[in-house]
Amino acid sequence: MKLKKAIKINEVNKHEWEIFETNLNQIHNEFIINLSKKFPNLTLRILSYVIYLKMNLSSKEIAPLMNISFRGVELHRYRLRKKFKSVSGG
Repeated sequence: MKLKKAIKINEVNKHEWEIFETNLNQIHNEFIINLSKKFPNLTLRILSYVIYLKMNLSSKEIAPLMNISFRGVELHRYRLRKKFKSVSGG
């Protein structure tokens, strides 16, 4: 019984996430397009992370959205800075 309830909650969360993601893409569509053109190798996960940063969310707020730890968010941030510096020649 608990498993069915957990699955049902997960389906609701997934649906809410899809709605959020759709709205987010509509709001930041131009930003996403420009970023994807400039950095074509960015994954969807990295793009989502960059959008969260653009929304001025803290690492503590981003962690549950990406389903990773606070430390994982900090590691993403470090790697992203490193990747953008190497591409921009900085």
